[in-house]
Amino acid sequence: MIDHMLGEVAPPEGPCPKALIVPHAGYIYSGPIAASAFARVKPYGKQITRVVLVGPAHRVFVEGLAGPGASKLATPLGELVVDEDALRSLGVPANAAAHAREHSLEVELPFLQRVCPSASIVPMCGSRAAPEAVGRILESLWGGPETLIVISSDLSHYHPYVQGRTIDKLTCKAIVARESSIVGDQACGSIGINGLMWVARKRNLRVELVDLRSSGDTAGKKDEVVGYGAFALYEEAA
Repeated sequence: MIDHMLGEVAPPEGPCPKALIVPHAGYIYSGPIAASAFARVKPYGKQITRVVLVGPAHRVFVEGLAGPGASKLATPLGELVVDEDALRSLGVPANAAAHAREHSLEVELPFLQRVCPSASIVPMCGSRAAPEAVGRILESLWGGPETLIVISSDLSHYHPYVQGRTIDKLTCKAIVARESSIVGDQACGSIGINGLMWVARKRNLRVELVDLRSSGDTAGKKDEVVGYGAFALYEEAA
């Protein structure tokens, strides 16, 4: 399924993104939108040896960010090595309960296994943190071409199709403008988005809206949709 979704995306042109924002619903709903962003990384996958992955904690409240307290994460495609040293060096605590049933990270893992199969992962989820707090963690892990930042988030939830589309367009406009004031009703992964936008302004990253659809466009009913946006962020040449 992952291979098919990536294969449906036209071969991308341009440099490798430094960061992505991708949705995290069931693959039949948001998979094609996520694939549109991950496909931009695939041609450069051999150079990526570390992925910093941040998503919301939906089921357990987490102040700040927390790691999984595991050395590996497993999917049907195999195992990913967790960069535990990176988490320890930043003082990011482990919270196995927050990660145990958290889908916002796990649905991204098979995509990462396909587009950058040699990469280790720095997985973190959280519920509440200031943009600069998350941004400083991202900056500490920023690295060079070997490091990819991935933020996991859906957009608006459970509005009629037209209303959801209107809300999502405004949210996308704010993200492209690198605003760090996104709220949970706009994007459930606002904790990661706002932190990335804090860094994006400091580093003058270019933000590209790659895809914007909803469950009403893919596999769901139009009377109550969830929005999905895919973004790629680029470091501009000096």
